[in-house]
Formats: sequence, structure tokens, C-alpha cells
Amino acid sequence: MNPAAPGETTRERAHARDTAASQPALFGVAGAPGTRLLAGPARSAGTESLAQHLARLGVLDLDAREPARWREIVRESGLLGRGGAGFSTVTKLDVAASAPGAPLVVVNASEGEPASRKDRTLLELRPHLVLDGAALAARAVGADEIVVYLHREHLRSAAALDRAVAERGAADPSGARIRVVDAPARYIAGETSAVVSYLSGTGALPQRRAVPVAHTGVAQRPTVVNNAETLAHLALVGRFGATWFRQAGTPEAPGSTLITLTGAVTVPGVVVEVMAPVALGRVLETIGGLDAVPRAVLLGGYEGTWLSGEIAWRAPLDRHLLGASGSSLGCGLVAVLAQHACGLAETSRLFAWLADQSAGQCGPCVLGLPALAQLLDDVVAGTARRRDIRELHELAASVRGRGACGHPTGAVTLLESALETFTPELKHHLRGDACTTVSGLGQFPLPRESMGTP
Repeated sequence: MNPAAPGETTRERAHARDTAASQPALFGVAGAPGTRLLAGPARSAGTESLAQHLARLGVLDLDAREPARWREIVRESGLLGRGGAGFSTVTKLDVAASAPGAPLVVVNASEGEPASRKDRTLLELRPHLVLDGAALAARAVGADEIVVYLHREHLRSAAALDRAVAERGAADPSGARIRVVDAPARYIAGETSAVVSYLSGTGALPQRRAVPVAHTGVAQRPTVVNNAETLAHLALVGRFGATWFRQAGTPEAPGSTLITLTGAVTVPGVVVEVMAPVALGRVLETIGGLDAVPRAVLLGGYEGTWLSGEIAWRAPLDRHLLGASGSSLGCGLVAVLAQHACGLAETSRLFAWLADQSAGQCGPCVLGLPALAQLLDDVVAGTARRRDIRELHELAASVRGRGACGHPTGAVTLLESALETFTPELKHHLRGDACTTVSGLGQFPLPRESMGTP
């Protein structure tokens, strides 16, 4: 075990010692021994109340340290954001603490990725862990307000959050006021710049920004935006210290991480906490119920990358190791394609939905994505020719890296990885054969109807 970091309390050192002495768990679901974020009651027990939360973890004493010391502990932990970018958590805190104006902390619990369940699972089962993390972030930057940004249509997590806020009273232990905001039901509304735009009263419009929101965000205030999982980790770092936190994960990406399994698995939507790098195949076999290598896996979300079943089965569930191999864990989604489903047909279905999620701000979204969706539909229908495939590649290349935000590039990433992964299906369709292998299609969930305007 690593030596205790300077300034860690006796309780933190004891907890780290006890954790190291126990048999480490590689992964588990809610309530499983050895888990961290999901430790405590099983999912069947429902939401953990404030009394249960405090009995299990004790009070997070925010007054025990000055803001600068809290930030230093977060720095020592190496905590990275558990969204797509994996950005340094302490960097956001440092920028907000030194920027002019009254800081604001935002819990981005919108989780607009249709198949992802990790953030809403945390709010549903462990809401006080998330709120404790937000409180610590507020203390670390001197914020007097915490905004929780979520979709009210996620009924169970929204109800659990409301109860948790009521249990904590009008003010958080950090002294910050908690405000809950209903996010627009759009895929793009969860992107950080869209969150800031919406809370500033100008609509959930994502955009490329030269200045980080931690410096100038909502209503020109320094704004610390983190998702629910990142803040739940922060709550545990605050209780048990940096040394304990780094005992999970890898030196480059410390701490555990949450993933959501969906598609051709036993229980679509189950959330798994991964404590150490483990082959994805082992998780799919143990929890996903797979007894054979799947046809393919979509990793990181609907703007993620397809991997062949063989590659995915051996892939390590670690953000740093996946990034080094050219993949990304992104939002933590692991979507398994049914063995006899057509990957191009499933991609066409997802891509058409992504094209419909445009904010309407730029040509690559408004014109480029629908054109690509139509070309991909033609491929699946068996009416495309090789010149159409060349056009598909050329148009995708012209869209990548352009646009008012990252949405066009993300959609193109899905498309290009599909064309590479599903070469046999592509050859089949180019012979003029329409897609007939539809078994398993539609297992990747999409909203049942259009979600309206941004």
C-alpha cells in the first residue's frame, strides 16, 4: 500500500489499510462486496436515506479543512471526470477558485445518452453521495449555490433527488443553496457548454468555447460542471483520502468507474462498478450472461466506436488503457450487438436519430448529418453502389472537426467505425442485397418520439 498522503486523518489511513487488507473485487453491481460508489444496500432496497447514508459513511466534515487544502487532496487523488473527456477535476476547481465572481457548482445529471444509466442509478440509489460531492466542490471553490441539472422524465432518479434535497433541508452542509433544474430532453443538452447556455437563459445550445466555463460560465460566473459519478467519487475522496482512492484503477486513471451494459445482455441497463482493469469479456460473461464472443460491441455511447467482438472481449475496462489503443470508454456505455443482427442496420438506426438531434446551428449538422443518414440508409437497403461509399467517406471526412460543437464529429465517429467493423455486411449490401438479418435490431434504446426543440 502507498504511504499516507500528507494531511490525511487517522480515519482515512485506517480505511485505506482495511481496504488494502481485504480481498479486492474487480467489479460488481449495487450492494456487491468490494464496490465503492455502489457499496451499501442492494438495488432492491431502493434509495438510501440520509440517516442510512450517514450511518454507513459518517458525516463529511467540510469545515475540517480550508478550501485550498480540499483542492490539494483532490489533486493528490488524480480524480478525472467520468464523462467523455476525462478532464482533471482539480483543474476545474483551481480555475473557479481563482476566477473573479461568485462561483457556482453544477451537477450535470442530465445523462442524455439514451442507453446510459450510471448517473441516474447513483441519483436513484445514492443521492446523498452525489450531493456530498457537490457540497465538497462548493466548499473547495467558495460557491454559495449548487444547481442539479437533470431530466425530470427520469422519474425514479428525479423523485429520489427531491427526497434527498428535502432531507438535507434548505441549505447544504457546505452552506450552499441547492436548486434543481429540469433539463431540456435533447441529446445535446447535456454537453457542458449547452448546460451553461441553458442555465444562462439562452437555450441549451452547445458551442466551442475559447474560455473554460470554470472561469466564465453561467451568467458570467465561474462554473464548476461535473457529472453525478465524478461528484460521487469526490465525496469518497473527501472521506477516505487520496491514497485510498488511488488503490483502485490505474496510476494514469485512478479510482473505480461505472459502466452500463445494454443490448444483447441478460439485464439491459444494469450498472457495473469496475475497480481494476479487467477484460470486458469477463464482465460480459459474469454479469451480462454471454456464453460466446458477440458479433460486435459499441463502446462509449452512441457517438462512440464499434469494436469487433474479438477485440472487445479482450479490451481492458480502463479509461487510460482504452485511450492508448484508440478507443474511449466515454460515458461508460457498453452496448452488445446481437450475434445475428446487422451492425450497419443498427448504425443506420442510431445515426438517423443523431442526425435529428441537431441544434440547428451549423451546416455540418443541418445538412451534413441528414445527407450521411440517407446514404447509409441506401447502403442498408441494398441500393448503394461503390461510388456512394466513396461519397459517404468523403462527406464524413468533410464533416469531421467542423461545426459549432462536437456533435457532428461524434456522429461521424460512429459511422466510420461501423464501416470499418462491418466490412462483411457492407460487401453484402453492395451486391444489391437489402438487409434481412434484423434479429436483435432495436435492442439499443432510443427515445420513443422526438424530444422537441433545444
